[in-house]
Amino acid sequence: MFTPADPGFAAEVAAFNLSTQHQPDLAFGALDAEDVSAAIRWAAERGLPVSVQSTGHGATNAIEGGLLISTRRMLELSIDPLEKTARVGAGVRWKAVVELAATFGLMGLCGSTTDVGVVGYTLGGGLPILGRKYGFASDHVIAFELVTADGTQRRVTKDEDSELFFLLRGGKGNLGIVTAMEFHLFPGSDLFAGGLYYDGQHAPAVLKQFMEWVPSLPTEASASLAFLRLPEMDIIPEPLRGKFVLHLRYAFQGDAGVASQLLEPMRLSAPFMMDRTGPLDPTQFDTIHEDPDQPVPVREHGFLLDRLDDAAAQAILRHFGPGVESPVLMAELRLLGGALAKSADGEDCVGARDAAFSFFMGAIAVPPVMELLPSAFAAVREDLREVTSSGTFVNLHGHYVDDEDRERPWSPTVRERLRSAKATLDPNNMFSFGHVVGLPVIDQTVLLEDVVTTGGDAVLSN
Repeated sequence: MFTPADPGFAAEVAAFNLSTQHQPDLAFGALDAEDVSAAIRWAAERGLPVSVQSTGHGATNAIEGGLLISTRRMLELSIDPLEKTARVGAGVRWKAVVELAATFGLMGLCGSTTDVGVVGYTLGGGLPILGRKYGFASDHVIAFELVTADGTQRRVTKDEDSELFFLLRGGKGNLGIVTAMEFHLFPGSDLFAGGLYYDGQHAPAVLKQFMEWVPSLPTEASASLAFLRLPEMDIIPEPLRGKFVLHLRYAFQGDAGVASQLLEPMRLSAPFMMDRTGPLDPTQFDTIHEDPDQPVPVREHGFLLDRLDDAAAQAILRHFGPGVESPVLMAELRLLGGALAKSADGEDCVGARDAAFSFFMGAIAVPPVMELLPSAFAAVREDLREVTSSGTFVNLHGHYVDDEDRERPWSPTVRERLRSAKATLDPNNMFSFGHVVGLPVIDQTVLLEDVVTTGGDAVLSN
């Protein structure tokens, strides 16, 4: 247990996103589910709200007050190569799973970086590199083990508490702290992936070809196009350092000749600076997107597109094309569809099923850039309003500004199901941080009377 006065407190609460500075009243480093259960019961007795963090990659909004439970020490990891399944503790990162699974010729459905935690990623749905072939990571969960607000440890499967199983797959952190998870793995062979880099001056031609190219891609292929304004930093390869470039990210599982042939229209769209595509081992997934592997201060904003038409392309170029000054470091169009468009077993809580593309922006959040970002993000979203869907993908939502915004990842129907479950499992809104829904509307008069009768010494949550 750490208090703000303890030397280890800052390290315990630190997030990967350095622009988010958590300030809980206390921090607790858990080793196992028993620790989590004891900490939740202790907090409940004292009326303290509870938050949870593993790697801190999803730390878009700061935690203020209460007890922060750190699960980063919960590193249980095992793989059953015969059943092709994995079991992970709440602190395990994808990198550990990818490396161990590869020894058996298997892979997990990780996203653009293996540095993130498996559990937090999957609770938000989890958008994999090969999502168009396999679907969201949450589609392939076998079981969750979690601790609810009363300190009870539960095992949840499709057959054991199907409603909670539904809500955990995409419902993020509303209903408890997940301490372990089991999920399916897949063959890790025949991968062809990597990136093409173009000088930013070719953005109009590359974007035009990208729009014409992606509708023809089979579900075995996944692709995204990023507009990058790269800083002068040693971690950036010399040919790209300090440049405005376009980065086509591409992944295919199947015949390498077919994979290369599918990519040919993009190779011909404009002269490219670097071609880093080719056969790939699953342990090299991070080389596709080249996401930062060191903590950085960032602000992010994401939403979903129903389509990508000429007007939307022109809007994107107005904000991120050649000659444009933008505080946004990266803007990415990621192709959805394929297996991402339908749940593996009929329904789940992921709100990105019907979208055609994910649109995601990120920027280094330091002065004076940080002050420019809210208006820059809002301007892009407004210019793309005609093709924007109502929801967001919760893991790529970014900083939320109010309760309505933080609930936007879910449809009205799913929100009500989440609220109903929360009223049952977390009636005092103990888990009130991060992307969570509000409780159903209740009679505040009763609560006020409770405060009076207890001498005003009660802690009320929203």
